[in-house]
Amino acid sequence: MATVHENLLDWLRDAHAMEQQAESMLTSMSDRIENYPQLKVRIDQHIEETRWQKTQIESCINRLGSSPSAFKDMAARIVAFGQGLGGVAMSDEVVKGAMGSYIFENMEIASYRIIIAAAEMAGDAETKRIAQEILMQEQAMADWLLNHLPELTTQFLSRSETPDVAAKR
Repeated sequence: MATVHENLLDWLRDAHAMEQQAESMLTSMSDRIENYPQLKVRIDQHIEETRWQKTQIESCINRLGSSPSAFKDMAARIVAFGQGLGGVAMSDEVVKGAMGSYIFENMEIASYRIIIAAAEMAGDAETKRIAQEILMQEQAMADWLLNHLPELTTQFLSRSETPDVAAKR
C-alpha cells in the first residue's frame, strides 16, 4: 500500500514525463506550422511555459528526495515522436494537431488537479503552489485552443478549397 508521499512522487514523475511529451509534441507541431501564424505564436509561447513547468516539477521531485523517472520520460518521448509522425500523413494536420493539443491540455489539467489535492493532503504547500500555477497556464492554453478551433477550422477549410494554396500546415 502506497503512502500519500509515495503517490504524490509518482504523480509528479508522471507530470514530468507528461511535460516531456508535451514539449516534444508542441515543438514538432510548431516546426511544421507554415500558414497559421497566430497558432504558431501561441504554440511557441506554450513551449516556453512547458519547459518552465518541467523544471518546476523536477524541483518538486528533487525537494521530496527523489528524481524523475528516466523510463517514464523516455516512454513519453517515444509516444510524442509517434504522434508527430502521425500528423505528417494527415491532410488536415493543423486541425487534428490543434484538436489533439486541446485534448492533451485537458489531461494535464486533470493531472495537476490530482497533484494539488495530493500535495494538500501531504502538507506540501510548495508543490501545491507550483501545481496551481502550472494549472493556470494549462487552463489558459486549453481555453485559447477551444476559443480558436472554429477560426482555425474556417481558415483551414478556406485554404483547402483554394487551388495552389497549402492548407495542411
